Amino acid sequence: MAKHKIYSMSVASVYPHYIKKAEKKGRTKAEVDEIIRWLTGYSQEELEAELEKQTDFETFFKEAPKLNPSRTLIKGVICGVRVEDIEEPTMQEIRYLDKLIDELAKGKAMEKILREYKY
Repeated sequence: MAKHKIYSMSVASVYPHYIKKAEKKGRTKAEVDEIIRWLTGYSQEELEAELEKQTDFETFFKEAPKLNPSRTLIKGVICGVRVEDIEEPTMQEIRYLDKLIDELAKGKAMEKILREYKY
């Protein structure tokens, strides 16, 4: 089966759209970056380097330093599909990111977006 075209797209080509979507709703680039770092474990410097290198989505997630174990708490529908039901791992990671950016644009608090537990 052929891979979805998003896998070969660079993260840098989509990143400005994440920023624009957030800023249109009064959120910031810093919040977008925080979400990406939370999800993937990249530092800010590593994230910027990946964007500079035009890393594709498949490689970006495959080589992520530490995918956040709490990402499995992300639930809901993105592009008409429930993220928790996506079986292909790379596509699920991409859709997790899409869902988090959607939540940011909808005004959700960062603590809730980042699934922070209060013990």
